[in-house]
Amino acid sequence: MTGKPPFRVTPATLDVLEVLLSDEQDLYGLRIAKILDRSSGSIALILMRLENHGWATSRWEPDSEETRLGRPRRRFYELHGDQVHAARALIASRRPAAAPGGRPGRLGLAQLIMTRLGGAWGR
Repeated sequence: MTGKPPFRVTPATLDVLEVLLSDEQDLYGLRIAKILDRSSGSIALILMRLENHGWATSRWEPDSEETRLGRPRRRFYELHGDQVHAARALIASRRPAAAPGGRPGRLGLAQLIMTRLGGAWGR
C-alpha cells in the first residue's frame, strides 16, 4: 500500500476490513457487528467512513416477502474492487501475523471468528 489511508484506522476498522475481505456474501451492518461482537453503531460508522472514502460500496436489499411484512431492508457492503489490494496491505502492515506468509501468532479477530464459523478467506 502506498501512503496513508484517507481515514482513521482503528483495530475495529481492521476487523471490518477483514470481514469484508472474506468470501462471505451479503454482509450487512448488523451481521458484521455480530461476527465481530461489536456494537452495530460503531460498525455503521466504520462502514460509512469506508464508503465515503471509496473503499467500500453498498447496495440495498431488494424488496422481499420479509420486507413487505415489516422487516427493514438490509444494506449490503463489500470492498470496492480497486481497494482490495490496499485493504490487504493495510491489514498486513498493522497485523503482520494475519498476513499470508506472516509469522505465526495473533490472527485478526475477524479472521479468527470466521475460521471458527467455517467461513472462507481470500478474495
